[in-house]
Amino acid sequence: MKDKKKKEISRRNFLKTLGVGSAATAATLYGCKPDNTASAEGGSVGEVPTDKMTYRINPNTGDKVSLLGYGCMRWPLRQKPDGSGEEIDQEAVNELVDYAIAHGVNYFDVAPTYVRGWSEAATGIALKRHPRDAFFIATKLSTHREDPGLRTFQGSVALYRKSMENLQVDYIDYYLLHAIGLGGMEAVMERFYDNGMLDFLVKEREAGRIRNLGWSFHGDIEAFDFLLSQQDEGKIHWDFVQIQLNYIDWMHASGWNTNAEYLLGELEKRNIPAVIMEPLLGGRLSRLSTQALTLLKEMRPEESAASWAFRYAGTPESVLTVLSGMVYIEHLQENIRTYSPLDPVNEAEYQALEKVTEIMMNDEYVQCTECEYCMPCPYGVDIPGVFGHYNRIISAGKRLKSSHDEKYKEARRAFLVGYDRTVPRLRQANHCIGCEICKPHCPQTIDIPNEMRRIDLYTEQLKQKLNF
Repeated sequence: MKDKKKKEISRRNFLKTLGVGSAATAATLYGCKPDNTASAEGGSVGEVPTDKMTYRINPNTGDKVSLLGYGCMRWPLRQKPDGSGEEIDQEAVNELVDYAIAHGVNYFDVAPTYVRGWSEAATGIALKRHPRDAFFIATKLSTHREDPGLRTFQGSVALYRKSMENLQVDYIDYYLLHAIGLGGMEAVMERFYDNGMLDFLVKEREAGRIRNLGWSFHGDIEAFDFLLSQQDEGKIHWDFVQIQLNYIDWMHASGWNTNAEYLLGELEKRNIPAVIMEPLLGGRLSRLSTQALTLLKEMRPEESAASWAFRYAGTPESVLTVLSGMVYIEHLQENIRTYSPLDPVNEAEYQALEKVTEIMMNDEYVQCTECEYCMPCPYGVDIPGVFGHYNRIISAGKRLKSSHDEKYKEARRAFLVGYDRTVPRLRQANHCIGCEICKPHCPQTIDIPNEMRRIDLYTEQLKQKLNF
């Protein structure tokens, strides 16, 4: 594949994918909480429907999947009673899952590595309280980490079976080869082909213990093209593929990612449904700059920046579901409303998002999606926390260019006080020693030590009230 990232943006190529697809509505068997209003931006915006969720039909299996999928990478945590550390807040997880199912969400995405390894078990406990046909569960063969034991046939099979045990199910609806592309073709062959694991998973699908077999993509485009070529040659059939898609990554993907226009187009050629991750680009598209947000508010005054991003990601008909990691009930409510039902992006709105993209591409953001692949830092630095705070300051228009800027004192205080509240001092950028252990793990190929130095310099300038 040559110059796939360099193709000029084509409105026609995106708009031909627009439409609500196999949208449908269905009443659920579960009631809703008394406080059934969405207020993610600080005010009620009305009732959250229980019977208007948009659904898409998987052409391979006929599954009727909610367009909003629950990404279970970030469940709520709490301090253990004995103060020895953190644990999953299972009661909060149960409440979120109950609310989601009551409002039509039926796709839940986990992985053995999520939430420090706790996500599968916590999600399994919450879902076990509901009928098995009320939800689809997706999990992954997460052998992309460094542990060589997991990449053996025995290690991979054990991980697969452990997922079923954690989830308390006797079949998995959507099973993924996790993080295809990380490590290139060498890793693909080692993890799935040379050890016979892919053959094993195909047999598990034939036996009904896996209902849909697919993969998630982060990385080397050669691996993406290779797996699709395997289907073209009749060697395997893929039931779905998970890709990163949002209005910036459509034509401006960075790091290890590839433009979503290409990824989605290749899947559509083969009638392979797409599961979408990172619709908010790690939260970045919910924290637009004032200039970008004003542009969108002129068209839809009551709609949040996040809602625009979710509508964009869910508009192509080939999208089966759009994943969102929702820790707070307000975010869950807002996203349910966005897809109950979906109001597809139209051409005028697409043009507005092109302008927003131009604004966002020219700012000073660190291109961090807060995926936490860089963690843990051996020196305790909260890498995504540092980048997240810095990016929020930029979004609010409070990144100072000079000590002579208007409202210098206000902006200085906002950065420093917010920094200490968000990131413990022993985990801030000044504790980065530049070891570069984190760099190979970043899907966005961020020069993490360099960005840490840049943020630390800015912080020290503010602390010392230096001229700059």
